[in-house]
Amino acid sequence: MIRIYLALLLVILAYYVLRAFQKAPPGKVARMLKVFFYVLLAAVFIVLAATGHLNGLFALLGILAAFVVRMLPVLMRYAPYLHRIWLDYVNAKNYSAGRQSGSPGTPKTSMDKAEAYEVLGLKPGASEQDIIAAHRKLMQKIHPDRGGSDYLAAKINLAKKTLLNK
Repeated sequence: MIRIYLALLLVILAYYVLRAFQKAPPGKVARMLKVFFYVLLAAVFIVLAATGHLNGLFALLGILAAFVVRMLPVLMRYAPYLHRIWLDYVNAKNYSAGRQSGSPGTPKTSMDKAEAYEVLGLKPGASEQDIIAAHRKLMQKIHPDRGGSDYLAAKINLAKKTLLNK
């Protein structure tokens, strides 16, 4: 009989939680999901402790700790690469959101002419038509609408702007 009441309580609770998720803005939904995850984790811990099955959780934590210790040399070897990938991801995310930070992964607001020629793949002293043609060719390949990078598109646009003084 108690199991029926618990099942009914869970169904009612799920109904009200789903209604709250539908009406809430996305930021609040993310916070609610985080709180729900922590409450669920605490409930699982309490149930395991109450039923005497907590030893399985501790065994799992021991296996996880042994795995991390064994993988530590590999992680340390690849840490700089992983860190660089993470920084590139964060910078691209910030740039695409319109928030340019001063970190190395975001395009600068100014560029010298030598760098601009290098970005467009031209030799110094190229004509205005060559600059426009090189810009158009590169943008057709890496435009964000075609799956390209926002960062590279901004860099190419800045190079064209620098060379044409516009």
